[in-house]
Amino acid sequence: MTEHIKIENAQDTLTLTFARPDKKNALTNVMYGALADAIVTAETDRAARAIVIRGEGDMFTAGNDVGEFAAVATDAFQGERHVARFVQALARSTRPLVAAVQGRAVGIGTTMLLHCDFVLLAENAQLSTPFVNLALVPEAASTLLMPMRVGYARAYEMFAFGETVDAKTALELGIANRVVPLERLHAEAAAVARRLAKLPAGSLAATKRLMRNPEVLAAQIGAENASFAERLKTEEAREAFTAFAERRPPDFMKFAR
Repeated sequence: MTEHIKIENAQDTLTLTFARPDKKNALTNVMYGALADAIVTAETDRAARAIVIRGEGDMFTAGNDVGEFAAVATDAFQGERHVARFVQALARSTRPLVAAVQGRAVGIGTTMLLHCDFVLLAENAQLSTPFVNLALVPEAASTLLMPMRVGYARAYEMFAFGETVDAKTALELGIANRVVPLERLHAEAAAVARRLAKLPAGSLAATKRLMRNPEVLAAQIGAENASFAERLKTEEAREAFTAFAERRPPDFMKFAR
């Protein structure tokens, strides 16, 4: 186990678990680095024929650690930001990606699901994409993938308002493959991964590449990352993070356009 990421390999399945339940599995730069390394390494590991992504505790993930966002916005963060490596690893992975989601999946907790090939939601799952609420833009190629999945109108609404989508609605929209009782979630995900692991890996990889061109996704990720970095430096973003820390509603009306 790396810091807050459990890495297990058994029955031809690599299982990656967010293990920071005391912080709602909020993802840190170190966690992103560990996830990226594991997914890239799986490409050449014959014992990792499928990958399961899941979270400990009562929720999948609260998304990016907001404290780190604030640090980047104020130039207090130093070093490489591994979130870009993680997202690129997801987009380029040839292995079947299975997600098991319980409770809340916020921000990248939802957008990463668009890269997964099989998504299982517990009945209590709640998905949200509150990027605009933080004066940012969506990432992980979600500005391309979400409209393709749910249509422009619903995707815009999800991004603009950041409101929660429950498991039943997510299934109806096509974001998920299956909704299962919470107590069966991880067993179902493991069973799906084992089934995928037994299929011809080359055929699965070729099919995935035809369905989801990794170069197109990488280009969209690059465009989003550039805009995201610009937005982090804005007055609007500083107001959003300050308001979050002070537990008050942000006031964006004071900024002229």
